[in-house]
Amino acid sequence: MTRYRIAFAALLATAALPAFAAEPGTIDQRVGRIEKQLKAVQRKVFPGGDAAFQAPEISRPETQVTVGMPASSPLNDLTARVDALEKSVAQLTGQVEQGEHRLDLLSQQSAQDRQDFTTRLKALEAAAAPTQPADGAAGASPDDATASGLPPKGTKLFSTMVPAKAAATVPGKAAATKPAPARPAPAVADDASDDAGPSTGDPAEDAYMAGYRLWRDKKYPQAEAALAAVAKKYPRHKRASYAQNLLGRAYLDDGQPARAAEAFAANYTTNPHGERAPDSLYYLGQSLMQLKKPVDACRVYDELASAYPDKLTGSLKTRVAAARADAKCK
Repeated sequence: MTRYRIAFAALLATAALPAFAAEPGTIDQRVGRIEKQLKAVQRKVFPGGDAAFQAPEISRPETQVTVGMPASSPLNDLTARVDALEKSVAQLTGQVEQGEHRLDLLSQQSAQDRQDFTTRLKALEAAAAPTQPADGAAGASPDDATASGLPPKGTKLFSTMVPAKAAATVPGKAAATKPAPARPAPAVADDASDDAGPSTGDPAEDAYMAGYRLWRDKKYPQAEAALAAVAKKYPRHKRASYAQNLLGRAYLDDGQPARAAEAFAANYTTNPHGERAPDSLYYLGQSLMQLKKPVDACRVYDELASAYPDKLTGSLKTRVAAARADAKCK
């Protein structure tokens, strides 16, 4: 076998001599080309031969696979995330601006509604203002109203809804043909002292609690005088709103819805930020219902919802809903 190889190699060398002589290059380069050609011939003539003598001319390159490399560079990833965040912030900003715009529109509409409501009330007051009797007929003077704890006429918000002269009887009952005898002034101090509780050190608080106990015990005349005195003497005390509201309730329980309506309207007008101002509007509507004025009562309930939307909750909300149903408000 070795002899055949040598002879075959010599034959190839002799046949290829002229071609190699014509090729340029150094001896080492020419010998290297001859070795490659011989190896190629060996692969053809002797398939399956020794790999040491039949190395392939072209081999498959080795590739290195790195696991866990990101698809893009970290900078590109961060840029994409920042772009997404900016887009989200822009969307949120747009939504906030739309919400603020809607709130502005609602505020403007609410202010316009309140202005319209006030204008209509003033027009009604001017159209239905009571005229002074020419013959000087007897009537309640401003001094008498102040002394009884009722607000002056100029402070009434719903003067068109409340009769000019407070009635002493429940609507529907026949009016007396003769004036009723004057009710003696109650001895407030004696009743309060008899029913007084422990002193708190706050005169306004003690006076209000005395009036409250009189109302609780259904001593309405005494309670009315006591509560009116508290509202007049301590107008800036936190209990002033309580006293004026309870004064209206005492009138209402005593069968005097007209005077009750005046007291409730005065509490809302003079102390709109008082704690019992929303309740006074509710009871004003109740007084107007007893006076057979359901339309005016519905206006009062509308004013309550507009002026105190945040306080119209819980039991007050339930009572107002029932009252609106009774008055058949739209």
